[in-house]
Amino acid sequence: MAYRSNISHRIDRSGGASIRNWESASGQAADTMKSDVALEMGWGRLVFGHTYRSTEELAETLLAERDGERDIALYIRDPHVLLSLAPADLFLDPSHTFRLWEYNYRPAIELNKQVVIRRLESKEDAREANRIWASRNMVESDPDFLLDEHAKKLRTYLVAETPDHDGLIGVVVGVDHTEAFNDPENGTSLWCLAVDPLSSVPGIGEALVRQLVEHYFARGREFVDLSVMHDNVHAIALYEKLGYQRVPVFCVKRKNPINENLFLASQPGADLNPYARIIVDEARRRGVSVEVIDGEFGYFRLTLGGRSITCRESLTELTSAIAFCRCDDKRLTHRVLKAAGIKVPAQTDADNAEVNHEFLERYERVVVKPARGEQGTGVFVDLMDRKELDSAVEAASALCSDVIIESFVEGHDVRVIVIGTEVVAAAVRRPPSITGNGELTVRQLLEKYNRRRMSATGGESSVPFDSETERCIRLAGFNMDSILPDGKTISARKTANLHTGGTIHDITPQLHPELRAAAVNAAGALGIPVTGLDLAVPDLDGPDYAVIEANERPGLANHEPQPTAERFVDLLFPETATAETALAGSENK
Repeated sequence: MAYRSNISHRIDRSGGASIRNWESASGQAADTMKSDVALEMGWGRLVFGHTYRSTEELAETLLAERDGERDIALYIRDPHVLLSLAPADLFLDPSHTFRLWEYNYRPAIELNKQVVIRRLESKEDAREANRIWASRNMVESDPDFLLDEHAKKLRTYLVAETPDHDGLIGVVVGVDHTEAFNDPENGTSLWCLAVDPLSSVPGIGEALVRQLVEHYFARGREFVDLSVMHDNVHAIALYEKLGYQRVPVFCVKRKNPINENLFLASQPGADLNPYARIIVDEARRRGVSVEVIDGEFGYFRLTLGGRSITCRESLTELTSAIAFCRCDDKRLTHRVLKAAGIKVPAQTDADNAEVNHEFLERYERVVVKPARGEQGTGVFVDLMDRKELDSAVEAASALCSDVIIESFVEGHDVRVIVIGTEVVAAAVRRPPSITGNGELTVRQLLEKYNRRRMSATGGESSVPFDSETERCIRLAGFNMDSILPDGKTISARKTANLHTGGTIHDITPQLHPELRAAAVNAAGALGIPVTGLDLAVPDLDGPDYAVIEANERPGLANHEPQPTAERFVDLLFPETATAETALAGSENK
């Protein structure tokens, strides 16, 4: 679709778009431009700085920000003057502003057939949009606000889904400046672009941006602005690909807990991984002293009064050496749980080829793993022939001298977090998968997938390019250099471990009572205060299960928004628990 405009634009000599001088804007549109416009956005207010009659009034507006919200002031005429009025409360946001002019935009040659873009229509859409925003550490909005019929021309909410309508995979918000304040420049802006980090579909963000800008250009708008963090290189690359150009527009925000990482110098422990940092942040919020011992390995000491506890992520001095050993060696885990009446798969030590082959013949589908290890390293799942079994045992032996073989249990991979005697979180983990678009190779799709997962998990999740990934790709009928057909989805791994690219989906409210009881009993049998139990569950709504293994150092950050860090600090320092957290904990037992 081509777009035409009868409004002229100023172009600087370098070919880039220049910003018009708002103060010199003239004509009827400029005369009728609304003043002091702070637009409610659900997460806070979008403050149009150039509509304010004085910098003092603009500062007062920002200082009136409501608790739990995040106001954003854009198009600031004199940011240096604004900051000088409240230097203890305001800061210059480290973001760039980009603009896409209507005349500079080129529609896509072909549509992305794997993404369907439509308007946000229901409360379920609103809940899904909030889920995606929360996964990107963005502020959520009241569903009723998102569904306000009277603001459809003012705010446009677009959502992305797959053609089979299996949940939302992306969301973006647009604001029409003409509707907001009679903009003499006839502009618009894009906000809150977020893609579900669990989706395997490529090109979601681009499809959302294109649909929004085409919507505004079809309505005769001149440009679409956006603000993006200066170090978000992948997003900036996408915007520049679409024709966006950087413009000299600045953004100011108020100093609040939401924006803390943007204006505060790095605190001790800023280099901690997400699994240690979530605990450290919760401890600091409660006034517990934090001493980072070794950031690289996630070691820190928490102190309150005369009590100190050393931790490595969620592993603490409260875990005895015996309990650690019971979880560290998967053979011992199996024996302890079996003796306690907990359901477990059949297991044997890997021996000579003949013994291994007999086990395979008995159970037909098996799993090979090191007796000691973590993060899914050296684990080979659903092996069905002797050659695969022999290769897997050899590969696992290179990582650990003790290798075990287990019967493969068909079912969902469920991780249950038990802290004390309470199930705090439960999630189903799914293997990484990619969806083709008929253009990119399997390798290129995996690289795109990894960028999204690394961004969403703080660098903790990616699909390794190893023999196991290549085996899984071959089982699907392809290789790394194959172009995956449009719409074709394949799994890149058999395991659902987060560190090898798996995704995690919260099911805490739906966890069957018998699974909840089995997890608590397993933790009790192991004698461990904090553990992550891996279960194979044939039916997520049913009571059947098999406990595959136990993790003595589970990643609590993987289960947000469940209160894993809160319950962890409750366990260590119960005197810091509030009445609300204590009540919530008792309800989850």
